[in-house]
Amino acid sequence: MRTQVAKDYYAILGVRRDASADEIKRAYRRLARQLHPDVNPDPEAHEKLKEINAAYEVLSDPKKREIVDLGGDPLAPGGGAGPAGAGPFVGFQDIMDAFFGNAAPRGPRSRTRAGSDAILRLELDLHETAFGVEAPISVDTAVLCQTCEGAGTAPGTHTMTCDTCGGRGEIQTVQRTFLGQVVSSRPCPNCQGYGTLIPHPCPKCGGDGRVRARRNLTVKIPAGVEDGMRIRLAGQGEVGPGGGPAGDLYVEIHERPHDIFSRKGDDLHCRVTVPMTAAALGTRITIKTLDSEETVDVRPGTQPGAVVRLRGKGVPHLRGNGRGDLHVHLDVRTPTKLTSEEERLLREFARLRGEEVAEISRQKGGFFSAIRDAFNGQG
Repeated sequence: MRTQVAKDYYAILGVRRDASADEIKRAYRRLARQLHPDVNPDPEAHEKLKEINAAYEVLSDPKKREIVDLGGDPLAPGGGAGPAGAGPFVGFQDIMDAFFGNAAPRGPRSRTRAGSDAILRLELDLHETAFGVEAPISVDTAVLCQTCEGAGTAPGTHTMTCDTCGGRGEIQTVQRTFLGQVVSSRPCPNCQGYGTLIPHPCPKCGGDGRVRARRNLTVKIPAGVEDGMRIRLAGQGEVGPGGGPAGDLYVEIHERPHDIFSRKGDDLHCRVTVPMTAAALGTRITIKTLDSEETVDVRPGTQPGAVVRLRGKGVPHLRGNGRGDLHVHLDVRTPTKLTSEEERLLREFARLRGEEVAEISRQKGGFFSAIRDAFNGQG
């Protein structure tokens, strides 16, 4: 029959076998702090924490420690003790709270809290984002309740002290553990931690101190803003509970597509169609920019895809002086239908330039029929 080896609880806590009760307690607290999940998230640390918890339970009890000193294991089946954690002990989390404190706030909570920020989408034309505008907006947010001025109580009434917690906002419980008595605090369930009650809530806001309303504002959009940028209006967001200070309002700019211009940063781009003859001979065209009319010189021999840049005719810079540029993309248009005279003159032009131009047959079947006949030895 195989004999089960008793655990060395002294080694688990890292103390001598003749360690005093205070030394055992200090060793346990040190290890508990090192292996607590908030400090050490390693799963193995959690298992180790269970071991030192059991070791301290044994060594802090004189009767169980005597069993260990005699070579036994009081936590083993038949060892003369119940399972680990049995007896007049509280939960393990309560013990950790005794070391690290719990998350419950100390003292009563304030009913007055800061409000949240709000965001509004605003669509603008290119001309408005380029040169700025004062735009009217409507925003639905929480505002201060005018009936109770944020107090949350009905007119002529006041809050009352919670009789459960005595105005402290928390209640304390005392529990007996193997470390002694542990005092823990929890938010008062009667007043939700506020320390006061509202026996007669405001009929307008229901005790929140704020109501929802639509407000009309004017936002100043600076010249040069881009799509997706946000304008911050301080203190124009949501009023906080209990009449707390309002958050901020962010106006997000969305620029509508323009019929002529496309925008890249502070530069503008547009496309202008130029006849083939004008591109070959050169010409001068007039175009409308965002705020003026400009003359563009098309040089003789301009090729398809050429770009003419007009400096300072783009969007004003948001920060600093000056403006971006306007890039005019030239699309050279080739005629699709020619009269007989136009075709004759073009062929004469090609002949003068020494350019061979094959004549496409106008017979039935068109160009592809002529190609097919050439391969078949016809014609």
